[in-house]
Amino acid sequence: MEKLMKEVRFLKIYSLGMTGVLALFILMSFTKNTRFEEIDVERINIVEKNGQLKMVISNKEKQHPGMLKNKPFPARTREAGLIFFNSAGDECGGLTYEGDSVNGSGMVVSFDQYENDQVMQMQYMEDVEKGGRKRSYGMKLWDRSEQMPLDRLIKIFDSLGALNNKSVMDAEVNRLKAAKLMGRERMFVGKTKGEEVGVFIRDDSGNPRIKLYLDKNNQAKMEFLDEKGNLIPIK
Repeated sequence: MEKLMKEVRFLKIYSLGMTGVLALFILMSFTKNTRFEEIDVERINIVEKNGQLKMVISNKEKQHPGMLKNKPFPARTREAGLIFFNSAGDECGGLTYEGDSVNGSGMVVSFDQYENDQVMQMQYMEDVEKGGRKRSYGMKLWDRSEQMPLDRLIKIFDSLGALNNKSVMDAEVNRLKAAKLMGRERMFVGKTKGEEVGVFIRDDSGNPRIKLYLDKNNQAKMEFLDEKGNLIPIK
């Protein structure tokens, strides 16, 4: 009986000891200052305390498809990088990049209009062509209509795509552009693929109107154009 009592006491002590060790491990797993020298991961989701998604850092395979009004877009291929989400549950910008020796390379940092697509973008683009690599880099700006939020535009193009009629698609795209309901590029500041470095400004319909730049031969140029792209003589 005495031997049995000793074994029971040992089991109690052992049980209490293991409980303490387990509690210590659990406590350490929730510490706020855990430090890692190096970590390999395919995707990280940054969320608020209530679980709302705010940022995704991901490789290409697991990249988030994007989201609008807390509803993810259908699965699609996107490049690796960072995607940001606002408190309304919309994608609101990000940084993506890709590149190889065959298809060229690129990196963009985008800033989205509320409930719409990007209105400002820092970008670097490099295309592989027969004559060599062509590069363009700088800042680009767009205008987007508040009357045509992104979800409405997506529904329109989904319906047009279901018709499988190119002429109908082209006609509707032209109508939306004429009504200024689609995004219009307004300005580019940087270097073009034609090796022009300067400021290129478009009107609210997206037509090129002012060009102030140095050409590839270092010749300074200033051009004014009408709505049809015709050069306006400078007096």
